[in-house]
Formats: sequence, C-alpha cells, structure tokens
Amino acid sequence: AECAKVSHALHHYGLVILRDPRVSEADNSTFINMMERYFSVSDGLRDARPEYGYQVGVTKDFVELPRNHCKSMGAYGPDNKPLSPCPPELDPKWRFFWRTGPLPEKTEFPSANMDAVIPAEFPEWKDVMDGWGGQMTNALFTLAEMAAVGFNMPPDSFTSRMKYGPHLLAPTGSDFNKHGDEGRVLAGFHYDLNFLTIHGKSRFPGLYVWTRQGARTAVTVPDGCLIVQAGKQIEYLTGGHVLAGFHEVVVNKATRKVIEAKKEKGESLWRVSSTCFGHIASDQVLEPLPPFNSADAKERFPAVKAGTQVMEELKAIALHK
Repeated sequence: AECAKVSHALHHYGLVILRDPRVSEADNSTFINMMERYFSVSDGLRDARPEYGYQVGVTKDFVELPRNHCKSMGAYGPDNKPLSPCPPELDPKWRFFWRTGPLPEKTEFPSANMDAVIPAEFPEWKDVMDGWGGQMTNALFTLAEMAAVGFNMPPDSFTSRMKYGPHLLAPTGSDFNKHGDEGRVLAGFHYDLNFLTIHGKSRFPGLYVWTRQGARTAVTVPDGCLIVQAGKQIEYLTGGHVLAGFHEVVVNKATRKVIEAKKEKGESLWRVSSTCFGHIASDQVLEPLPPFNSADAKERFPAVKAGTQVMEELKAIALHK
C-alpha cells in the first residue's frame, strides 16, 4: 500500500514527501549550520572547478542559468504562471557539489567522477558531508525500490541502475542580505536532469512545484520529513509515466516572515537547501523499461547512456562548455 502511494504521487505530482526513521533532524541541522557558515565566508573562486562543469566544489552566484522553458511557461493559465523571467536569467543562488557513494571501477565518463574539494577551514567537512550524503542516498534507494514495486516492476529495476551513480550532495545557498525582496527568484523555473532529487526541510519556505496537470503549488514540508522530486532520468525510464517536475524557488510572504524573525534574533540569513541528486550510473542506458516500453515510448525516449544525457543537459544550462 505504501509503495502504491509512492508510485501514485510520482505519477500525479512528480514528488513525494516521506519520513525515514534512519534520517535525523539533528543531522540535517548540523549540515545546514556548516553550509550557512561556508557560504558566508567563501570567495566562490578557490573551491570552484569550472573545468569540470562545476560538478564538484563551489558554484558562486550568477553562474547557473536555467534552461529556456518559455514554451512550457507560456502554456500555463494566469494562476499557474511561474514568476521566473523569460528568457531565463542567471540564478543568484550559490551551490556546492560533493560526490557521495562509491565510484565505478571503470567508466566511459571519468569527468563525472572527480576528486572532492575540501575547504581547509572546516575540519569536520568530510564527515558531515559524507554522513548527510549517505543518509540522503540511503533514503533515495529505499524510495526507488518502493516506486518500482508500486509500478509493478521488479523491485531492483531502478536501484540496480543507481549503483555507482554519480550521486551529488548539492546544497544551494541564497543570501537574503542581498536577495531577500519579496518576489525575488532564487532558482529559476527548471526541472532536474538526474533521476530523483531529495532534500531535507529548509529553514526558509519558497519552493513551488508544478503538478502533471500544470497546477503551481507551494510546498510545505512537515518537520522531520524529506521531499523527493522526479528528475529527467526517471521520466526516461518510465517512458513519460513520471514527468520531471518543474519547480522554482521564490521569496514569498512566508519567506519574508522568517527573514524578519531571523534578523531580530541575529541568526544566519543564508537559505541553505540540503539537496542531494540521485543519479543513474553514467554507463547505464536510459530507455523506457517494462511495463512502460511501448513502441510510442521508445520512439519518444530513444536509448542513450546516462553519462551522455547528463553532459547534454549541462551544456544546455551553461555549466559545461
């Protein structure tokens, strides 16, 4: 019954809110505290690796450019229109990428598997990143198995392909000292290029998602829960039965309330997302799996290696030249 709920939510909404008893709220807090400190002191240059398409280390503000989805955006009714500008503008959010989980022994895509960047000022960095990254990927593997069962697929349909994937712990940082005005778009309208994305609860609201029916919805995550969003790779593997969910992050009235409350208490005004991108392994082939492998689905989703698909998507968002 729980598996059916997962598959139903992924199909209709492109997201699932879950509680995983193995994941502690305290660990989410430790992680967010460290990232708030890091983003507030980083120069955005020393720890950046543009030569790897920023897929490891830090990405400073105004580097990530959302793909142009003006056509999709134009199709929504007035109540469901994104606030994101069209054509897209560079995002004011920062990001840090940390690879989590075992590396493949041999791969056609070595640039997806680079050395980690460790900021010297944070002796606890590796333990905190590996700890939170491990908890996030464990939760994702369990959810992926539940989704497969809910879709009447063999339980390991997704997890066997996720093994040795280039999973990334990828917290974002938005500085409300600079970008705290109501209506400010922190992450422009986009979908995720990976398989499934998981986040712990952020300290500031502002995430909006679009359902399969095109309804724009503000997401509220209950305390102690995690949110999982569908990415492009699960759209591929299900032949479009699950769609990569569009979303944006915007400063709204609720965000402003939290900003004012934190200002009064002298707390950090960085909005950190404890995001982790779960990937299909680079050398695996993306194609619709049974029962989603109709002739029509195969035509719409021609077979491609996951590593190739990721590279194409990165080129489209200006991170990889």
